[in-house]
Amino acid sequence: MFNAIARVFKTPDLRNKILFTLGIIVIYRLGTTIPAPFVNFVNVQECIAGVGLDGSANLLNMLNMFSGGALLQLSIFALGIMPYITASIIIQLLRVVIPRFETLHKEGQSGQQTLTQYTRYLTIALALLQSTTLLTMARTGALFGGNQSAACRGVVSLVPEAGAGDVVTNVVRMLLIVGTLTAGTAVIMWFGELITERGIGNGMSLLIFTSICASFPQAMWSLVSGAGGALTFSIITVLAFAILVAVVFVEQSQRRIPVQYAKRMVGRRTYGGQSTYIPIKVNQAGVIPVIFSSSILMLPAIVAQFAQPAPGQPPAEWVVWVQNNLISGNSPVYMVAYFLLTIAFAYFYVFIAFNPDDVAENMRQQGGFIPGVRAGQSTAGYLTYVLNRITFPGSIYLGIIAMLPLIALATVGANQNFPFGGASILILVGVGLETMRQIDAQLQQREYEGLLR
Repeated sequence: MFNAIARVFKTPDLRNKILFTLGIIVIYRLGTTIPAPFVNFVNVQECIAGVGLDGSANLLNMLNMFSGGALLQLSIFALGIMPYITASIIIQLLRVVIPRFETLHKEGQSGQQTLTQYTRYLTIALALLQSTTLLTMARTGALFGGNQSAACRGVVSLVPEAGAGDVVTNVVRMLLIVGTLTAGTAVIMWFGELITERGIGNGMSLLIFTSICASFPQAMWSLVSGAGGALTFSIITVLAFAILVAVVFVEQSQRRIPVQYAKRMVGRRTYGGQSTYIPIKVNQAGVIPVIFSSSILMLPAIVAQFAQPAPGQPPAEWVVWVQNNLISGNSPVYMVAYFLLTIAFAYFYVFIAFNPDDVAENMRQQGGFIPGVRAGQSTAGYLTYVLNRITFPGSIYLGIIAMLPLIALATVGANQNFPFGGASILILVGVGLETMRQIDAQLQQREYEGLLR
């Protein structure tokens, strides 16, 4: 392994790309520690210590993990890369309902550049919305589990409203905070694009990878200092290794559908005639279904936060039910809903990302066919049949992986940021494997031997 790393750094071009990527990551991590203007850092730390990050806010803890802990600290990079991810998913889903977007997707590089520009504009709009929501939650204490202590109420430094001038001052301060958080998202988006163009791997994915890795020490320490102590930590470490091996195995698994291209004469040259395959992964949807299901389950909790009764009045029955069943991660209702939603979104996203009709039509136009299957609708039907059979075990696998943090929460008292399950393990394995493949491919361009022998 050390010999492989040495060969990577002996290649000047590859070494420069890796060092550039590491430099951007260092700057990004420094930005997550700088508080936004008019944010009381001492009060923020006191509130974070009182939250405990248990299973009371699944999506909020996930967003905090994706931002590398910057969300709860209200730093300049508090929103992280999530607005860009959300915008990318929305643009991809809009291809189904807006023909213009589907046309741009099929136009090649020029169309992809237009869609990328739309994604950037939507990212800024979502960042404005999310930064305003984050500021509101910080002022009301909802960001810290509804904590109404003096420290949490004083997280944002505002002047007492004694006159019109104070109101204007507070509005200016809040606008400055919102603008700073939005600008932070734009800078992170720029960092990701720089890594993609001049570094190694997909920049956005690597920034998320870095944020999740930054939360590992705290998550592991919480296991050591928990009720089980060193024994529980040792057992979880062994199980984590088995989970990691299983996730790598499934993420690399795929069904290869053979495709044969007919020979055709163009002038004096013969084209086609080669055999290839269509790879269909077991987990074709990636981590998206887990994020979707967490977001959907978080919506009732957010609505319940803003439906608090007047002082002295009991809360509504539906608010009590939501608090008892859809906020606590160890609730049986929450677990069942989370599992079923993950399976449903896996099927939904797979058939958006992989359209059997489009694949069959492209094969027909290029003279390709699946042996034993007629071109056209028969090929589309066959691809749909295979995709359904492959997606079923893949969706069950995603549901189990998504449930691991909840199981750890119920058994050993770990928090929702349990590092060996859910979205974190899927992102770590997926990004890690993809980055290794890119390094190996670039190394093989200069040497016959790749990164791994």
